[in-house]
Amino acid sequence: MFERLVPKLRVNTVFDINLEELYRKGYRGIITDLDNTLVGAKAPLATPELLLWFAKVKELGFKLVIVSNNNMDRVSRFATPLDIQFVHQARKPINTPFLKAMKLMELQPEQTIVVGDQMLTDVLGGNRLGLYTVLVLPISVKDEGFGTRINRRVEQIALTRLRKQGLWQEEDKY
Repeated sequence: MFERLVPKLRVNTVFDINLEELYRKGYRGIITDLDNTLVGAKAPLATPELLLWFAKVKELGFKLVIVSNNNMDRVSRFATPLDIQFVHQARKPINTPFLKAMKLMELQPEQTIVVGDQMLTDVLGGNRLGLYTVLVLPISVKDEGFGTRINRRVEQIALTRLRKQGLWQEEDKY
């Protein structure tokens, strides 16, 4: 069980992901979380830096879908002006939202990357389907909801267990 919480890659932010390398390896789609992955939990719009990242994603030929456990209003307000497809109230880590996102992109699991800030939702959900999982540090934990705060505590317990089992090594950048 704990092995499914280990991402394939850990980076500080989405900007640290080597998109060119992943494209060369055959990945063509990115499923990304919204809150605390792309922007802070309360940030309504993309930052200028994030807009440049989206442009790079598109320029390289990636397809992108936002998959969020947040509500329709929150996700739509962010994604619609950017012309980004999304799945809201996803209930990650269940398989359905990830499968729906892959269907929207018309891609298979071996072509798909999942990016998120939570081991219990993004990483677990992606790993269960054999997707390439990338864990980023949360942008800001101060505005997180109750459920996310609980998840963070469970993640700390899981990290302790993973370290003891030798499945989680500390890295300089994470």
